[in-house]
Amino acid sequence: MNGFKTFALMFGLMLVLLFMGALLRLSDGGMLLLLLFGLGFNFIMYWFSDKLVLMSYGAQPLKEADAPELFRSVRNLTTKAGMPMPRLYLIDSDAPNAFATGRSPEHAVVAVTRGILGLLDREEMEGVLSHELSHVRNRDMLISTLAAGLASVITWLAHMAGWAALLGGVGGGRDNDRRDSAVTGLLLMILAPIAAMLIQMAISRSREYQADRSGGQLTGRPQDLVRALRKISSGIARTEPLEGARPETAHLMIANPFTGGGLSALFSTHPPMEKRIAALEALDREIRQGLA
Repeated sequence: MNGFKTFALMFGLMLVLLFMGALLRLSDGGMLLLLLFGLGFNFIMYWFSDKLVLMSYGAQPLKEADAPELFRSVRNLTTKAGMPMPRLYLIDSDAPNAFATGRSPEHAVVAVTRGILGLLDREEMEGVLSHELSHVRNRDMLISTLAAGLASVITWLAHMAGWAALLGGVGGGRDNDRRDSAVTGLLLMILAPIAAMLIQMAISRSREYQADRSGGQLTGRPQDLVRALRKISSGIARTEPLEGARPETAHLMIANPFTGGGLSALFSTHPPMEKRIAALEALDREIRQGLA
């Protein structure tokens, strides 16, 4: 279901893109050029994602002698999943969080904060690690890069359409036509990027659900991740925000480093914690009944 939802949302982004192209009457060549440019920029970020994100958080490489239990857990999980061993990094922060990045399983990185290592026991930490390794195995970095590329092109097209409508209404034609053109331009500049962002965030949330489920299936113990998420959620609420956290990298984290509810949840990279826990508890029942 999560895979189908991701496909449907990506298809929605493509429809918005095609609509904007038709509205601007772009040629096939012009549309292709913009699409290649938008995707190309985001793929450059994707190719160097591990270095850029690690640098922004000041993460330092971990040696096995410094965290033997962490290395043992990751090695056991990657062996079980048939994945290569990722590089492990430590972020010197009390905020409990973790993330995985890298353009492929062979170039994967898993980073954890000092806060999460001190907060979780071994089983809970394995729940978190299984979630992060699932992001790598599910190629979620590639999916998020494609979504970001499409959203970028839609935003550029919206601004082009908006300025074209506004400038086109400056001179010539009837007053009503110029006014209608200007209003249409403003609406396009505002609403199309918002629509693209909403779809992009929905894709991110669907990948979080999938990583939770894949991680729970990998360990066979979804309740480990349930306990970890509860501890992480309360830990984030009572500690200083993760230094270096940015909205552009929030989707990488096991839990959103920024708090917010209500309408802001639509623009969140993560599903509400209670819904993630409910889905994991449902998976736990499936596993106990032999259905998963």
